Amino acid sequence: MKIKWKGHACFFIECSGKIIVTDPFADSYGYPPLRERADLVTVSHDHNDHNAWQNLSGNPLVINQAGDFDLGEISIQGVASYHDQKQGALRGRNIIYRIKAEGLTLAHLGDLGHILSPAQVEALGKIDILLLPVGGTYTIDAEQAGQVLEQIGPAIVIPMHFKTPAIKLPIAPVEAFISKFARVVKKPFLDITGEDLQGATRVIVLDYLS
Repeated sequence: MKIKWKGHACFFIECSGKIIVTDPFADSYGYPPLRERADLVTVSHDHNDHNAWQNLSGNPLVINQAGDFDLGEISIQGVASYHDQKQGALRGRNIIYRIKAEGLTLAHLGDLGHILSPAQVEALGKIDILLLPVGGTYTIDAEQAGQVLEQIGPAIVIPMHFKTPAIKLPIAPVEAFISKFARVVKKPFLDITGEDLQGATRVIVLDYLS
């Protein structure tokens, strides 16, 4: 499985001969425009920094709801959650996606706005790779992200949805989150198999220019 971060909450995940794109953003957010081919797209909620799949090529299958989706060698489960701490009263609903492929299980939390409930933790089960929002304002912040990380206990966590030089949204930079860890690895992208999941949880920050 190869994971590239395009910025914000958008990742390109190459697995089982397919390209999965998570939460593609519109052109107005400062990151390079998304025009690449996709086979599958997951949309956590209907805001245009997360749902601009029309800009992608390849006529992808778009998943934008909770439920189970069996796609052959790839299975996706959408778990209902909220965009805020008041059960969606402020910003609406959010969908967490659990993606299984190539013997790995990845969770993309979208714009999660709260600590997970026991039922949500149980629904997600064992997660190898966690794509975790950390920037606050519209999502959980660094402290809450640490709590969610403890709830899930993945082998690898990749922070997302934080302030970079490219984006003007009022969210915090990644340093507030990664400062909690003794060792943080920075990579242009992540190329991983099940054999790479040994040891304690690792924090990997990806380069959005990859």
